[in-house]
Amino acid sequence: MRIPFEQMQAILFSLFVKYGLTEDKARFISKIYCESTLDGINSHGINRVPRFIEYIKNGSVKIDKEAECVGTFGIIERWDGNLGPGMINASKCMDRAIQLAKQNGMGCVALRNTNHWMRGGTYGWQAADAGCIAICFTNTQPNMPPWGGKDSRIGNNPFIVAIPRKGGHVVLDMAISQFAFGKINDYRLQNKKLPFPGGWDMNDELSNDPEQILKKERGLPIGYWKGSALSMVLDMLVTILAAGDSTCKIGQRSYESGISQVFICIYPEIFDDRKLQEKLLEEIIDYTHNVEAMKPGDQTYYPGERTLATRQQNLKEGIPVSDEVWQKVLDFLNNS
Repeated sequence: MRIPFEQMQAILFSLFVKYGLTEDKARFISKIYCESTLDGINSHGINRVPRFIEYIKNGSVKIDKEAECVGTFGIIERWDGNLGPGMINASKCMDRAIQLAKQNGMGCVALRNTNHWMRGGTYGWQAADAGCIAICFTNTQPNMPPWGGKDSRIGNNPFIVAIPRKGGHVVLDMAISQFAFGKINDYRLQNKKLPFPGGWDMNDELSNDPEQILKKERGLPIGYWKGSALSMVLDMLVTILAAGDSTCKIGQRSYESGISQVFICIYPEIFDDRKLQEKLLEEIIDYTHNVEAMKPGDQTYYPGERTLATRQQNLKEGIPVSDEVWQKVLDFLNNS
């Protein structure tokens, strides 16, 4: 089915108010979920709403709490999320990193004790809209085996890089697994196989079957052993910079909560050569666009390019939503 953007946002606003969020927080969070879904990221948009409500109900998300600064070290700050809603905490910390960058050229905010930020790219777009380059990453519950291991001990730790650009921002938003688990579930909801192997099945064989991979949550790291190493390093960085919990400790909980994140911003205006920067970006984009496709009719894209086209299409035609997920949302809204 397809749902108009305004209808989805109104339904989610009512849902979040019902579960105790203030109108301001409900409006903000419903906007985040709807914009992610509008951009085609259902896996970290509407598909995550039922889980978010469950986390509110079981107390993993403290709806009356927000992140606060607990330490300042020049252009670096540490914040504690107090287990508040991850989207509000992340946006607040990115705002502060932007502010630090515009004051000093660079700013870094490390956040501990927070919850899932949903689509990490949201905060890349936020920084780019403010004219800042951004690098941000998070740790997660263990959902990938370290290379050569049998059981999950590392997270798929999403990694985001954003670069502001007049012709459309460049935003890389990627998990360190071949597929984010929300994306694997998205394929499951559509009764589709993954286009490439995405994890191990119960027989320790690589598989493209979402049902088999989700049974034990053993995702495949990007680049095999290289992705495994990158996951560990990102976990180390967020943990020591935030003085927060690592994937090891997060994995000891019943629910994925109390995670650590880092938000780094650079303000490119400090170099006073913005026209040159734009020219260099176009040089790279034009060079990678101007290549013969392996398959007739295909083309290459820079990170974030297809997002803008998807956004416009879904605004016009309505947002594609799984019947199963939408029914769950309505059930939460209509049932006491």
